[in-house]
Amino acid sequence: MSQHPIIHVELSAKDHREAARFYSEIFGWKTKEYPEMNYTTFEAEGGTGGGFNPVSENNPAGTVLVYINTDNLEETLAKIEARGGKTLEPGFEIPTVGWMAVFQDPTGNKLALLKPMME
Repeated sequence: MSQHPIIHVELSAKDHREAARFYSEIFGWKTKEYPEMNYTTFEAEGGTGGGFNPVSENNPAGTVLVYINTDNLEETLAKIEARGGKTLEPGFEIPTVGWMAVFQDPTGNKLALLKPMME
């Protein structure tokens, strides 16, 4: 069985630039802005990295989305559904990053799967 570590965490942010400055100043996280995506990523030294996702109707303030690595989106989603979970967003490509899907576990938690292009 392949490993499925947590590889990315998204925090909602009204202003991703301000969120990046805050976490960088407090914790020393390295950040990188992607203006074309309205998104900023962060790297926490020795830990999991992530990004600041814009606040929206589907992503209200306070939302945290955890990404779990997988080498097969379809197979993992089938296992999730067989055990009472639900696919919320089937697999789609994030250019230059990989493929992702969003699911809900049987207790209502929303998480994401990510199959990176490069590992």
